[in-house]
Amino acid sequence: MTKEELHIRLNSGRISKPQINGLVQQLEKQPEMAQALFNEVLLEDKVGTFNASWTFDHLMRKKLIYILPIFEDFVNRLSELKTESCIRPIAHVCEMVCEAYFKKKNPDFVQNITDDQLEKMMSSCFDWLIGPMNIAPKVFSMTCLYYLGLKYDWVHPELKLVLEDSYATGTTGYKNRAKKTLDKLAKLGV
Repeated sequence: MTKEELHIRLNSGRISKPQINGLVQQLEKQPEMAQALFNEVLLEDKVGTFNASWTFDHLMRKKLIYILPIFEDFVNRLSELKTESCIRPIAHVCEMVCEAYFKKKNPDFVQNITDDQLEKMMSSCFDWLIGPMNIAPKVFSMTCLYYLGLKYDWVHPELKLVLEDSYATGTTGYKNRAKKTLDKLAKLGV
C-alpha cells in the first residue's frame, strides 16, 4: 500500500471495524507506513473524523514496536491534537507505551525512549486529564501518569491532587478509575 492509497482508504467515508481490521493486517506488513498513518491522524484531527486514529490505535495494539521509529514526532505532535475523536485512541496508544516501558520493562522501549519524550507525553496526559474531555482520554491519561510517576517523583502528588479535586464531579467510570489510581498511590505512600 502506498501513502496515496492509504489516504484514499481512510478518507472515503466512515470505515467499519472489519475494514479497519483488514487495513491493519495490510499495515502490519509495512512498518514504514506508521509515519504516514500518524500523519493522517494529524490531518483528520483538523476535520473531526477518526478513521486514521482508530486504525492507528488498532495497528499499535498489534505492533506497538512500530511507534518507536516515529516516537519523537509522535510526542512532539501530541499537543496539536484538538478533537476528542482523535485524542481518545492516541491517549490509548500512550497508555500502551507506558505499560510497555514501565510495567513490562520492554527493553526496546526502555532503551529507545528518552526522558524528554516521556516528559512531552506526560505534559499532554496532564492536559487531557484536566481538560474538558470525556472519560476515555482521562482514564488513559490517569494510567499513563501513574506509570510516569514511578520515574518522576513530582507526578504522583500532582496526580493525587487532580483526582481528589475532580472525583466528586466525575462520571461513574471516571470515579471508578480514579479510586483505583488513588488506591495504588496510597499503597506507594502518596
